[in-house]
Amino acid sequence: MGLRPGRTCKTLEKTAWARFSKRKPRKSFVKAMPHRNLNVYNMGDPKAKYEIQFDLTSSADQQRRDNAIESGRQAANKFLEKLIPNGYFFKVRAYPHNVIRENKMIAGAGADRLQKGMRKAFGRPTTRGARMRTGQILFSIKTTMANRANVLEAFLRAKKKLGSDFAITETQIPN
Repeated sequence: MGLRPGRTCKTLEKTAWARFSKRKPRKSFVKAMPHRNLNVYNMGDPKAKYEIQFDLTSSADQQRRDNAIESGRQAANKFLEKLIPNGYFFKVRAYPHNVIRENKMIAGAGADRLQKGMRKAFGRPTTRGARMRTGQILFSIKTTMANRANVLEAFLRAKKKLGSDFAITETQIPN
């Protein structure tokens, strides 16, 4: 069985499972934490002087898996790295801390004899997700006015990986 579609874990209606303790493992709701797909949070040149900041903000309450955030980050960063190397600073501002559980079922002929259905259907930890509220910033890019069109195109490429529930905002950076 492959990865389930993103719409299955997009809403915030389900209970958040994020309690994981290394010191007191018996107190943890999550016994085994899934591996992280998102490892890089800062890209580009953080010390340069920039004029404008672009933000990719959530326009609805939602949850996104870390592999979707990672693919959006890679799409935007590769585009910017190719066109304006060291001319921007890219920051991922949402941390995927919520553990997403799935009750995996076997499908196919004869599968009804191999599974228990919804009995004790707590599920197993499969991946992590970032829970975002309306207006929360996912990505931020600082750059100069000359690179404005490139950053907007990079955010459009990232939105294709994440979904349409995001908006692009820009603000001037005071000197």
